[in-house]
Amino acid sequence: MFLSVFDMFKIGIGPSSSHTMGPMTAAVRFLQSLNKHAVARGETSKPASLRVTLYGSLAFTGKGHTTDRAVATGLLGYTPADLDPGEAESRLMDLQRTKTLRPVDLPPLSFDPGLDVVFNYGPALPGHANGLVFEAFDADTRLYFAETFYSIGGGFVVTAAEREASEATPAGEVARWPYPFDTAASMLLMARHSGLSIAAMKRANELVVRQPRDLDEGIARIWTTMNGCIDRGLALDGELPGGLRVKRRAKKILQQLEQERGSNRAQPHVASDWLSVYAMAVNEENAAGGKVVTAPTNGAAGVVPAVLRYYLDHCVGADPARVSEFLLTAAAIGGLIKHNASISGAEAGCQGEVGSAAAMAAAGLCAVLGGTPEQVENAAEIALEHHLGMTCDPVRGLVQVPCIERNGIGATKAVAAASLALRGDGSHFMPLDNCIEAMRQTGVEMSTKFKETSLGGLAVNLPEC
Repeated sequence: MFLSVFDMFKIGIGPSSSHTMGPMTAAVRFLQSLNKHAVARGETSKPASLRVTLYGSLAFTGKGHTTDRAVATGLLGYTPADLDPGEAESRLMDLQRTKTLRPVDLPPLSFDPGLDVVFNYGPALPGHANGLVFEAFDADTRLYFAETFYSIGGGFVVTAAEREASEATPAGEVARWPYPFDTAASMLLMARHSGLSIAAMKRANELVVRQPRDLDEGIARIWTTMNGCIDRGLALDGELPGGLRVKRRAKKILQQLEQERGSNRAQPHVASDWLSVYAMAVNEENAAGGKVVTAPTNGAAGVVPAVLRYYLDHCVGADPARVSEFLLTAAAIGGLIKHNASISGAEAGCQGEVGSAAAMAAAGLCAVLGGTPEQVENAAEIALEHHLGMTCDPVRGLVQVPCIERNGIGATKAVAAASLALRGDGSHFMPLDNCIEAMRQTGVEMSTKFKETSLGGLAVNLPEC
């Protein structure tokens, strides 16, 4: 099992990794598949029009997550990482007018974003709660080519065929990595035998597929993007889009905190306020469709950056040179959760998003504060354990209520978990692997009403005024 730090931390856009970034990526991939299919068929027939059907959670909360817009943007050739918002907006307006796509190496394709993105509110597709089917038709409206994709959380996208094939691990895959841990237990065993930290083992695995300079520059770029997102969120105010009329609060809270610095008005728990404001700044940017980093998802994107910023700005002895150690450790824990359970809100509820993020952040903080691998594993388990059962019930399908504040609370839990773990010797009753399995089982048993469909919970208990 190998999931890169760049798999867990992807630079993209808001408001959702599974409902925005994933469908956009799927659209780009579909055009690539369509082109290969057209080349293989030669001149016998050509595609003339497209239709995209959204299933499951993508249908129920697709409007609030701008999934239809994301699909259209992807069909225009944009990926989340290379999106130029101004240029994309201009081309989307042109598409609304012409209702025609002009992909490279394909004929012009009829596509009306308002009609040809279909929200199917029936049963979800069998492979995952977030399914979408792309269909191309010829000039006589006969099906020319179709492909099914699943957006499985954190911006990850797989085709139906890839999902089936992923059930088996290639025989040589394990031997490829110097430290092929796929459970927390095997991770700790390898750490003991090697004498390495979790971050050092993760780094060794990364260096199998990339050069040291590329790894270091990539991690630095991730943190620069995360930190920039915090700064933008702290500097902006106004109302978030989507109709809930939720106001940005991070800037005002920051001003209050700065006014209290050095005064006798600051309460002992003010550290939690700093954590919350950093996390809320990120998720307000995410809700506004800004540039964010999946950590491991967009809905939970504020937790890891908030805890890392807290370490650098507020912890005694903080060392900027340890940012890489923090993020590599966090990515190792996130990879275990994704491999053995899920980071998808549509599959596991918010325990899979903010719960996973809190476990990752707790592990990273524990590591850079001097924790042993056993203490790091303990920190991750404490954080995840106390998010078990958390539902994903965004009001009106928007990643705003309760998502923005939930990131702040998740960050405070992460710091508390790291602190508790550092007070012990790493031994504890509940292993992280068992906690991850409990999360998986809880996600399986959880009603779909509470898994990013906005059909239950807070999403249907709105203020009357």
